Amino acid sequence: MNSPAANTPTVMIFAGLDPTGGAGLQADIEAIVSMGCHPLPVITAITVQDTRDVRSVTAIDPLEVVGQARAVLDDIPVSAFKIGLLPSVGTVQAIHSILADYPDIPVVMDPVCVSGGGSRLIDEEQLDAMVSLLFPATLVVTPNILEGRLLAPEADSPAAMAQQILSYGCSYVLLTGTHENTEQVVNRLYADMRLVMSLSWERLEGSFHGSGCTLASAIAARIAHALEPVAAVSQAQKYTFETLKNARRLGKGQYLPNRLYWAHGSRRPT
Repeated sequence: MNSPAANTPTVMIFAGLDPTGGAGLQADIEAIVSMGCHPLPVITAITVQDTRDVRSVTAIDPLEVVGQARAVLDDIPVSAFKIGLLPSVGTVQAIHSILADYPDIPVVMDPVCVSGGGSRLIDEEQLDAMVSLLFPATLVVTPNILEGRLLAPEADSPAAMAQQILSYGCSYVLLTGTHENTEQVVNRLYADMRLVMSLSWERLEGSFHGSGCTLASAIAARIAHALEPVAAVSQAQKYTFETLKNARRLGKGQYLPNRLYWAHGSRRPT
């Protein structure tokens, strides 16, 4: 029996498991569902963390990462890939082998380099592997300003950061300004070595656990709906801002975005 659900876009997620439910796979799943897509989660790591910081990261065997992904890819059409935490060079190589076999599926990457609590999550070898193997296959990369400094250490401005990151082979860079000391949060989208779009958002009080995951997954989901990247980025930012406005402080650390805010009486994002 065919039904509208049979035509639901799907997003395959490569990310780590966060026991707080604030970031990682759980954040991706909620954002993708909110955007009207079906999530296909592939776990890359087990993390020990709370709402304050990450305590440890244990990588899943790269062969298991490949096995998870290929089992689903052989069964379900995938509309977009979303990549998050990459806990080892082997994980990067495993995902690279998958992307090489599916070059027509658009890729959105949240280059998770630093935890919300400030802990460095990848070393230089992992960073180099991510840049050389995955960035050339990626449509949209979504670093925050701290990750931008790691990816482009010689850059002296957001524009220079974005241009260096674009030189690695990705098509779009969304450089988010959550960690800048500015009155408003300014997110800038770059492509073709130029600024394409700049959007400003109210700077909310507190800090948030999983906002980057939410944004990247929402972009991937909108692209899975066949939106052009500029429109997808714009709509995803609006949705992410609403999740932060409705965030909850369930633990002793950062606020958790409420990605299902629309289920409590608000209008569902479109």
